[in-house]
Amino acid sequence: MKVIEHIKNAKGKTLFSFEILPPVKGESVQNIFDAIDPLMEFKPPFIDVTYHREEYMYKKRENGLLERVTTRKRPGTVGICAAIMNKYHVDAVPHIICGGFNKEETENALIDLDFLGIDNVLVLRGDAIKSEGRFVPDPAGHSYASELLQQVLELNEGRYMHEEVKRNPTNFCIGVAGYPEKHFEAPSLKSDLKYLKKKVDMGADYIVTQMFFDNKKYFDFVDRCRQNGIDVPIIPGIKPITTLNHMNILPSIFHVDLPDDLVDELDKCKDNAQAREVGIAWAIQQSKELMEAGVPVLHYYTMSKSQVVKRIAEALF
Repeated sequence: MKVIEHIKNAKGKTLFSFEILPPVKGESVQNIFDAIDPLMEFKPPFIDVTYHREEYMYKKRENGLLERVTTRKRPGTVGICAAIMNKYHVDAVPHIICGGFNKEETENALIDLDFLGIDNVLVLRGDAIKSEGRFVPDPAGHSYASELLQQVLELNEGRYMHEEVKRNPTNFCIGVAGYPEKHFEAPSLKSDLKYLKKKVDMGADYIVTQMFFDNKKYFDFVDRCRQNGIDVPIIPGIKPITTLNHMNILPSIFHVDLPDDLVDELDKCKDNAQAREVGIAWAIQQSKELMEAGVPVLHYYTMSKSQVVKRIAEALF
């Protein structure tokens, strides 16, 4: 079932969902099941699975020169989605990204997803490689999420690459990302919203936000979206703080601000255990306020560590 159908069928009730990471190459799919099992009692209608682009490593050759080798640290998104749907009978939402994939590879992945009966995708540009200062697309791939979105929409119309006639169409429900504090590369929030509206006008079905810690920023973001004619569901993304170093890491990597009250509480913590309790309490209060406002879904970024999210969900659902 499509994400937007789950939201419609909920009839105003806030749903629970979460995102997981594929295990590191060489680890078992059981790692995924161990992360999902504790959260199934809260009846998630869908589970997101991230996609990870290539990374580079350098191997020393016999002549002493270094050879750059491409590898993927966390492969298996398509297979993991199939395993989730088979084991838990819930919908899986694979992330599809621009970085590290050409258009042919993207089409093949989408065809595989369609064969498996997966009818939801979250379309993202993806991040730059750690060793590169900015995002560099595959020469035969997409530079922007809107271009990737267009490819999915074309498949939904039965238009495939290198085919002169239309084939059987796919039927993907398409999500895109939204940034309550704007994408860090956008010159302004107004500019960022312009491109988000473009994706919705093209045919995106719903929006999932980047993590945020101040609900006011989410509410302001939703208001701005509605004022700009963006009328699709906007799902808030929530990341519980679990360690003291999250105070520095999360703003640095994800370009988000932490409210002063949250920082003050974390400053009082002597270790990660105390910081985790502060993070759980903050996420519970944040989630309650969002539920009272009638958000369609509470979507948690678990990083495949479910016990913290389980404690939050126990206080809500």
